[in-house]
Amino acid sequence: MQNMQNVDQVEECLGVLRAKLGFAAETQYPVGLILGTGLGQVAGDLEQSAVAFSELPHFPVSRASSHAGFLAATRLSGVPVLVQSGRCHLFEGFSPAEICMGVRVMHGMGVHTLVVTNAAGALNPDFEVDRLFLICDQINLTGVSPLTGINHEAWGVRFPDMSQVFDCHLRTLAQKTAINLGIALERGTYVGIHGPELETPAETRLYRALGGDAIGMSSVLEVICAKHLGMRILGFSCLTNKNLPDCMVEVAIEDIIASSQRAAKDLARLLLSLLPDLADKLAKD
Repeated sequence: MQNMQNVDQVEECLGVLRAKLGFAAETQYPVGLILGTGLGQVAGDLEQSAVAFSELPHFPVSRASSHAGFLAATRLSGVPVLVQSGRCHLFEGFSPAEICMGVRVMHGMGVHTLVVTNAAGALNPDFEVDRLFLICDQINLTGVSPLTGINHEAWGVRFPDMSQVFDCHLRTLAQKTAINLGIALERGTYVGIHGPELETPAETRLYRALGGDAIGMSSVLEVICAKHLGMRILGFSCLTNKNLPDCMVEVAIEDIIASSQRAAKDLARLLLSLLPDLADKLAKD
């Protein structure tokens, strides 16, 4: 059985990242942000001062053109944030350990609140395309876990509780901020699947019957990993297409990326407004 808790690889990657960023080991960035498909614009132009995934030992490099592939330490709205622009996926052939490398590296850099973003299809027929979706819960249908193998007790317990995966206080804060900005924010359960094929009408009915409101091919393993590490988690999807099983229409990846980029404008506004309050909350905890 392959061990998905890759402690030595994470430590080696951390050492190189700190050196490239000019950080001492004690440097802390309490907030981490993972940007998914078509969402690189959310954090602005960071690539010139960032570290590419390819420069880091054991860090997987995404083959998806819509994922930039770098880590950057920056300040957004005055808040220290470690940004992972782009991610890897199971459908590309990567292991759960490789997919979660970024989360574990962020934790080693002091991140204890993680904001996960992605592009997702709407399963709930009441949802509209190009809107934002607040993830309140998740269903992992990938068939794998990043916690497989010998447990590293310094990271977390063998059987982490998943009764409240996404922090309820942060979700409330996100909803209030969205209302103040006039941004429509759907909410519900995100279903994570393996991919890369999109859903059939019958599968769409099944996922909806299971309680899913949105569906995608990422994030669930990162969230499991972050919960194991004791992080507080906030999750957003950009709804890029609508899955109506009785009148399914073909969708191209180019359309999904374009829709995600449109929704990213509202996501950027929401995150930039949310981060200062998030930092204040962190200081009070």
